[in-house]
Amino acid sequence: MSGMASDHNNSSQEEYIPHYLQKEDPFASKLSREADIIAGFYLTIIGVLSTLGNGYVIFMSSKRKKKLRPAEIMTVNLAVCDLGISVVGKPFSIISFFSHRWMFGWLGCRWYGWAGFFFGCGSLITMTAVSLDRYLKICHLSYGTWLKRHHAFICLAIIWAYAMFWATVPFAGVGSYAPEPFGTSCTLDWWLAQASVAGQAFVLSILFFCLLFPTAVIVFSYVKIILKVKSSTKEVAHYDTRIQNSHILEMKLTKVAMLICAGFLLAWIPYAVVSVWSAFGRPDSVPIQFSVIPTLLAKSAAMYNPIIYQVIDCKFACCRPGGLKAKSSLKKSR
Repeated sequence: MSGMASDHNNSSQEEYIPHYLQKEDPFASKLSREADIIAGFYLTIIGVLSTLGNGYVIFMSSKRKKKLRPAEIMTVNLAVCDLGISVVGKPFSIISFFSHRWMFGWLGCRWYGWAGFFFGCGSLITMTAVSLDRYLKICHLSYGTWLKRHHAFICLAIIWAYAMFWATVPFAGVGSYAPEPFGTSCTLDWWLAQASVAGQAFVLSILFFCLLFPTAVIVFSYVKIILKVKSSTKEVAHYDTRIQNSHILEMKLTKVAMLICAGFLLAWIPYAVVSVWSAFGRPDSVPIQFSVIPTLLAKSAAMYNPIIYQVIDCKFACCRPGGLKAKSSLKKSR
């Protein structure tokens, strides 16, 4: 019986044909022309705002690059990843939506899929590193005394190598990049999980190492921070003003990091859910009109961070006369 079951599974996997091989033209849009135009305008607005916002963050940081602290270096790296998504990827999809079909063939599809995954993975791993930094800074106070700039640069090298590895793995023959079901964008070939056990192993590896594990680290870090803050609030109230200012500033930095991570995860988790369902659910069970919404939501993630930076800077630095004093007292207390 078990042999018959395995034969049935193997035959069903061999019979499965992914959506991009079922028709002669996998890059023709499956949406109405009006829907493509609306999506094109949406991505144009997102792309312009993201490029201007992240470009501004990088420009302002470059003016004081020798004075950047480790946490600020990580913030700049996040802006670089978001800018990369906007500059390298979005023009391809914008042109394709307005053209009512993917215009760049299989080579452009694979490049677009690689770039989106590379910079997206880089963003998530950067936020994972930031959450660990906040966790160690708040829950293990001695950590802040030894972290130097060169440690941050080593961390950046690890982040870029990690993203490069997982984005390039599909080109080694264990995975692939393919057009989305709606035709005018490309992504990882999640549908390989329907075709073979090797495809399932590839998809599960990507999900674990590039989504579930980083997300678990982020959630663990901020849960521990919240618990630590609740237990130490009364103690901090008895400290002198300098330590109170230091604690307040660290907590505000932590709130910024939490907002950034929350915005990223809220934008990408719906897309991840749809991708997992496409990979392991019933073939073609996700309606094409429904699959485009999480994709567009995920593409907006690069726009949020500059807005968060600007709001926090205005609220805690420009609009508060004691902001500069708090920064100077932080340095003295350290």
